Amino acid sequence: MSVQAATARGVDAPAADFVEQTYHKVFWRLVPFLMLCYVVAYLDRVNVGFAKLQMSQELGFSETVYGLGAGLFFIGYFLFEVPSNVILHRVGARVWIARIMITWGIISAGFMFVNSATSFYIMRFLLGLAEAGFYPGVILYTTTWFPAHRRARVIAVFMSAIPVSGIFGNPLSGWIMDAFNGTYGLSGWQWMFLIEAVPAVLVGLAVFFYLDNRPSEAKWLTAAEKQVIERDIAADGAGKEQSPHSIATVFRNGRIWFMSLIYFAFVTGQYGLTFWMPTIVKASGIQGNLNIGLVSAIPFLFAVFVMILLGRSADRMRERRWHLIIPALCGAVGFVVAASTGSTVVAIAALAVAAGGVLTCAPLFWSLPTAFLSGAGAAAGIALINSVCNLAGFASPYVIGALRDSTGSTAAGMYALAGMLVIGAVCVFVTPKQVVNR
Repeated sequence: MSVQAATARGVDAPAADFVEQTYHKVFWRLVPFLMLCYVVAYLDRVNVGFAKLQMSQELGFSETVYGLGAGLFFIGYFLFEVPSNVILHRVGARVWIARIMITWGIISAGFMFVNSATSFYIMRFLLGLAEAGFYPGVILYTTTWFPAHRRARVIAVFMSAIPVSGIFGNPLSGWIMDAFNGTYGLSGWQWMFLIEAVPAVLVGLAVFFYLDNRPSEAKWLTAAEKQVIERDIAADGAGKEQSPHSIATVFRNGRIWFMSLIYFAFVTGQYGLTFWMPTIVKASGIQGNLNIGLVSAIPFLFAVFVMILLGRSADRMRERRWHLIIPALCGAVGFVVAASTGSTVVAIAALAVAAGGVLTCAPLFWSLPTAFLSGAGAAAGIALINSVCNLAGFASPYVIGALRDSTGSTAAGMYALAGMLVIGAVCVFVTPKQVVNR
């Protein structure tokens, strides 16, 4: 059915195919671009895991020093997360996300000048300050364009940027470190930080010209299409009577803190996997930076398919809890098997199961809090949950690094990651289904 025909029938009761056509159009306009932004963001956030293969040896970093530095990113992230998302809510995603990306690109390039543990700590902290607000800002941005029952698939595709960054970023990082090592007197890890920072600045500039803050500003939508989206978003908001309506009430809301506990457990597994994947793969017997990068891509490739498949299923069935519980438990089993086996093939297969489980939990989780948050409460609530839970990004690599220094093995750390995923699954199970199954 054409747009004109749908309009003639009235936007109060638009034809189902016109509604689907509208959201299909919005999806392909926004989601692939936002996914590109997150690929760039995540690559700059976790490429330190590859830099470690050279940098730690050259600069004399212990596993604990690396783990602490990797985790300090999230302290800066935590401190500026809520203010950043509140600013985004006020000034709009277009300006603020562009600012975030350009700033972190510049700081990421500055990592090539790191020459001590202290400078490593400072740069990781500053990178966290710069990037704070990007991820929860995009989650908030999706609530402006998609109602709750369409959001799981959108967020799952957006967050598939995490494994995609591993699929392409890990081999790229390994290749840069091997190919450019010693060029103009710089080490491979220095070239990696410099080269991989450039896309953040360029894409950040593109954000300013490409994104629209809300449907009413989108020149690429017709009046009828704008009305369909605005009607659905308004109806979605009307069903959120229990949403906190101010920043102050967000901090006093017990349900938000419980959501934070769930996400903390899942993020612990996510960053334990992404920061330590190259080290784990190397420990399994794979040699050479490029080879490590190629093998590390296998679990992430598997995770892409699992994330998109379960995201679509959760929206189609309008069921959220079991779509989180099952991948969380599968991720826990994957970590345990990977830590226990002596076979390289079995270890990589188990890491694929772990990646598919733990990376699927993150996008599907956001269907829970966004089912009852709206307005200013959503801006602050999403940011609070994300900032508190990303402290797991500080704790996870630091604890794994300390355990590896004390035991000489990554097994104990991986068992701890498995335990956190089980805790998260139990918490999801006790969440009332009538609150989140929308």
